[in-house]
Amino acid sequence: MSTPTAVRGLTYTQAIADAIRAEMAVDDNVVLLGEDVGRYGGIYGHMSGLYEQFSGRVRDTPISEAGFIGAAAGAATRGVRPIVELMTVDFFGVAMDQIYNYLAKVRYVSNGSRGVPMVIMASVGNPLRQGVTHSQTLHGTFAHLPGLKVVTPATPGDVEALMRAAIRDDDPVLFLFHRALLSISDVPWDVTAPGAAGIGRAAVRRPGTDITIVAVSFMVHQAMEAAESLAAEDIDAEVLDLRGLVPLDGAALEESVRRTGRLLVLDEDYRSFGMSAEIMAVAIERAADALRTPPRRLARVDVPIPFSRPLEDAVMLSPTKIADAARAVVQARPRPMTEEIR
Repeated sequence: MSTPTAVRGLTYTQAIADAIRAEMAVDDNVVLLGEDVGRYGGIYGHMSGLYEQFSGRVRDTPISEAGFIGAAAGAATRGVRPIVELMTVDFFGVAMDQIYNYLAKVRYVSNGSRGVPMVIMASVGNPLRQGVTHSQTLHGTFAHLPGLKVVTPATPGDVEALMRAAIRDDDPVLFLFHRALLSISDVPWDVTAPGAAGIGRAAVRRPGTDITIVAVSFMVHQAMEAAESLAAEDIDAEVLDLRGLVPLDGAALEESVRRTGRLLVLDEDYRSFGMSAEIMAVAIERAADALRTPPRRLARVDVPIPFSRPLEDAVMLSPTKIADAARAVVQARPRPMTEEIR
């Protein structure tokens, strides 16, 4: 798995800490709790300095995700704005009852009188090749559950903007940050100013005319790399970064598909019943008349993530696989406007 090169400026990791610091400075109700968020500064250094600056509002917890997520949820209904570090998204199972049966439903069952203004942070991706229980992405799992918002920043600028927006949101937000991106900075196409990106607003990272490539998080970087290689073949790919899955920016998706007439959806999560199928369905519902060829998806194979590197490479996406798929969509036989998409 290739990782964007770090250069200078604010890194993805620093942007997480800076965004939290800024919100804690202006709102005493914002608190941070989770495993190793205190003196250790987070296992990736993404909470560095917060424990020293905000004494009493940054709390280390026992390794009991159900306990501290449940406690934070209760506090959130009483006026506190907790940020909870789940550490790795694979660990969500032990706290799933609190997440989908409580957090996601409080506003609905209280007829809107009570919210849960809470952020759950979790790392995703597998740059360290850690096998089946530390390597998943799983944004589709949370996006499927009504009542939760899901953000997936791809750049330091979006990390800062979306984290601050998530903390201020009155609904529970899953903030999924990618381990392969922690060291990046000064991404050339990261034009997001702090506060400019709201939750539910996509961004065109590379304009194009021949095909729309839709992605989130690390896959945006992979798509950009693939788009550059396609440009050498006179295939002009547009890269659309959704920035998150809930709310979904269907308008931006439709606009892009209508510009290019072709669609490829990338997903680092599993292929079946997930983001790739949903994005294709939305595009067909909103812009089927604009599609010149059948849309296509490229996602992680539906198997537990292998620890074997050759096997893992076989199930993961890459810029080469993305370019091959995009090329196939562009070169496919044009679909007659009267032909039904099956």
